Amino acid sequence: MTSSSAASSSVRTALAPYGWDEAWADAFAPHAAEGLLPGRVVRVDRGQCDVVTADGVVRADTAFVTPHDPMKVVCTGDWVAVDPEGAHPRYVQAYLPRRTAFVRSTSSKRSEGQILAANVDHAIVAVSLAAELDLGRIERFLALAWESGAQPVVVLTKADLVPDAVTLSYLVQDVETTAPGVPVLPVSSVDGDGLDVLVALVGGGTSVLLGQSGAGKSTLANALLGEDVMEVRATRDVDGKGRHTTTTRNLLALPGGGVLIDTPGLRGVGLYDAETGVGQVFSEIEALAEGCRFHDCAHEAEPGCAVLAAIDSGELPVRRLESYRKLKRENQYIVAKTDARLRAEMRREWKRKGAQGRAAMEAKRGRLR
Repeated sequence: MTSSSAASSSVRTALAPYGWDEAWADAFAPHAAEGLLPGRVVRVDRGQCDVVTADGVVRADTAFVTPHDPMKVVCTGDWVAVDPEGAHPRYVQAYLPRRTAFVRSTSSKRSEGQILAANVDHAIVAVSLAAELDLGRIERFLALAWESGAQPVVVLTKADLVPDAVTLSYLVQDVETTAPGVPVLPVSSVDGDGLDVLVALVGGGTSVLLGQSGAGKSTLANALLGEDVMEVRATRDVDGKGRHTTTTRNLLALPGGGVLIDTPGLRGVGLYDAETGVGQVFSEIEALAEGCRFHDCAHEAEPGCAVLAAIDSGELPVRRLESYRKLKRENQYIVAKTDARLRAEMRREWKRKGAQGRAAMEAKRGRLR
């Protein structure tokens, strides 16, 4: 065996638990020819990152790949090319094209996205059963998950706090209605119920763990890891909420196979160009819309609207349509910040609705005279 073959074999053996495969090796080949080392980012912190390589975890500076565009910065889950041993300081010279990316909008007024995790196969949305279900927030998480290219999974944590099996069944059904095409798994990290199904599901790739503070993410991560790696803090009894336990995004190899990225609790979950994801979350509404009389039906008051007919018949819950409208509007607003054509279309639509409202008022006044 040649030295290069031995090195390649060593890389495969060391990085396979983190998701390294032949496709990544092929993509990395030009960087290997330059003497750089492959590795996966397990943590990012203020311009530096920890990268797991065949030689172990190394600390590297990201200055060479930190552009002004926040969508192109190095993030947890990236596969990167780092300087070989002996370089001081060691730099990340490049990252490989991402297969998937979980992105939300930033809290700034600019139209910018923030990448939470890269190269993710499963997006686990953790929802606590210790508090009242917020179905709208679940739909928001799912829209981002579908848009990323990952397969969403809703995990209902703290199932041991639900008083009986019948109540638990109703809660699962509520979420399944909210999440068409998405596995919904009730799990108890305390007694282990449901964990075997989740372990089997996430064992073949990279999973990102998402949810609000107090959703039980760190406890769930520890259960999947088989040890207390993540710090856990108690939640408030009054509302089931808690403080942030995880403060950075960390990538960890699971003992049964697969990789887990744990993230801080997310207070804000803003959409970022997630039209496809919104459509996937509300697939039943989009399917109904194909039967509307007008192809551009807004499902508000148009004649021949199949969506409104489904509301009248009880087939479609009003809450689902309202949530759909809300997320569609929000997504259009975000996209319109950088799309002049869409901004013009939205202005024309606002003017059309304004004219319709004025005409309706004039007609009402005429009838009252």
